[in-house]
Amino acid sequence: MPNPINHQFRLAARPIGMPKRSDWAYTEEPAREPGENEVLVKILYISLDPAMRGWMDNRRSYIPPVGIGEVMRSFSAGRVVSSRNPKFAPGDCVSGILGVQEYALTDGTRITKLDPKLAALPVYLGTLGMPGMTAYFGLLDVGKPRPGDTVVVSAAAGAVGSVVGQIAKIKGCRAVGIAGGAQKCQFVVNELGFDAAIDYKNEDVVVALRKHCPNGIDVYFDNVGGEILDAALVHIKMGARIVICGGISQYNNTTPVKGPSNYLSLLVNRASMIGMLVLDYANRYGEAAGEMAGWMAAGKLKSREHIVEGFENFPETLLKLFAGQNFGKLVLKIADA
Repeated sequence: MPNPINHQFRLAARPIGMPKRSDWAYTEEPAREPGENEVLVKILYISLDPAMRGWMDNRRSYIPPVGIGEVMRSFSAGRVVSSRNPKFAPGDCVSGILGVQEYALTDGTRITKLDPKLAALPVYLGTLGMPGMTAYFGLLDVGKPRPGDTVVVSAAAGAVGSVVGQIAKIKGCRAVGIAGGAQKCQFVVNELGFDAAIDYKNEDVVVALRKHCPNGIDVYFDNVGGEILDAALVHIKMGARIVICGGISQYNNTTPVKGPSNYLSLLVNRASMIGMLVLDYANRYGEAAGEMAGWMAAGKLKSREHIVEGFENFPETLLKLFAGQNFGKLVLKIADA
């Protein structure tokens, strides 16, 4: 039987501003049989994350950029189709950084076995994957919420923010989400259980924060940067903790990144603003996944995946993140599980 054809999206150009389809090359090649200790994975789902935009730029960061001509980097989940690695067998479900392609060869060191009976594969790319780990450690280890605290999170209807607010509630805090549009705000309050939501597209965020956080903000979890971060800094309390997770409002800028103009509020309120990177907590992922799976089983934590089908739709689907069109974790479905 001939080897299956592996379609791939390879980086063709460094984007200027918002990425476009021509920034990737759509290629194909036969999927090679695994060599010694290698595993061939058929990818079923691809995680689409804002960080992918940063990986396309040739600049210093926490991880080297994707090289021109290389398969676009992504977290993915799939099934082992053949293996010469004793740790993995055909039929095993796995996840890891496998790239935007239909098949991936790996030496097995960067993939993790999944239990499809515990949760569907897309959940392992969201609540039980990197976004969930980011929410868990960013809020609990960096934000250090205490019962009764007011926790505000931006991009509250997204993969990370939706989990942050729910964990805040589990820990006895008041959760206020900032999201774009009435539908997302209703989702955050009615489905996820936040105490309040602010529609940044149709409300004055500074005024709305004053209304929903009358005693100030104890923890602000930032996913967007820009004007929303500035608005939150207006309302922080003494000793507040600001968690810098991302800055999606700045990722496609063609001008320098806009920093917070209200940063002196940190001085006045003796507050802290700390950046967090989920990769720093890799040795504790099992701890977080176990606790969050327990919360899910108990009905305390809901997982929401926004699934779009069709490998060929990758470029346009990725852009949904920057247009704010996703509810929960955005996932590209490649094939049936």
